[in-house]
Amino acid sequence: MAKIRTNDRVLVITGKDKGKEGRVLEVLTNRSRIIVEGIQRAKKHNKPKQTDRGSKTGGIETIENSIHISNVKLLATASKKSATRVGYRLMSENQNGRSRLKRVRISKKTGKDIE
Repeated sequence: MAKIRTNDRVLVITGKDKGKEGRVLEVLTNRSRIIVEGIQRAKKHNKPKQTDRGSKTGGIETIENSIHISNVKLLATASKKSATRVGYRLMSENQNGRSRLKRVRISKKTGKDIE
């Protein structure tokens, strides 16, 4: 299970985009990689094709490539650049008279819960 989830704000800590921050678009858990908005951009050349309506498509697109999940840190608060590691704690939850344990993500730096 990845500690970083979709729509989290992250800070890139290594690579050509070091210091930049962005929103996670997709998490690829089987490969331990994530796709971050505006990070690791590359040009993709598409062959011109004709659509059903007769218009032409193709050309050069700019897409985001994946980066390894270890190369980013979670931004716990959006107001300042305080990147943190992620930990878990177990929280007891009562549901229909039953007690269940639920894993909650916490910031290692502050100890507070992460939404």
